[in-house]
Amino acid sequence: MKLFDSELKVMDALWKRGDLSAGQLSKILKEETGWNRNTTYTVIKKCIEKGAIARYGTKFMCKPLISREEVQQEETNELVEKMFEGSYEKFFAAFLNEGYLSQDEIEKLKKIVDETQ
Repeated sequence: MKLFDSELKVMDALWKRGDLSAGQLSKILKEETGWNRNTTYTVIKKCIEKGAIARYGTKFMCKPLISREEVQQEETNELVEKMFEGSYEKFFAAFLNEGYLSQDEIEKLKKIVDETQ
């Protein structure tokens, strides 16, 4: 499922706070992004149509149907396919070779790899 930046803002609010009414989401996103109510409701509707959010109750309660981790995995897979020819080796090498990671981060990654073998 591909979520656009605006949809991720709505999802992020739900992931951080749990189920919220559309009105609560509207208030939160007005504070965080300056969106008006109509913008928030439009984005919520798009998320519902995509199956990312379920609506329930009389107060238009919104519940996330997908987790942050699921979206992160999908976005990562898409990036690796698009930019690294589907190679996770090339993906990691790009970060390691360009100096984006500290030595501490590299050691933590090594530990993660060792633990998954």
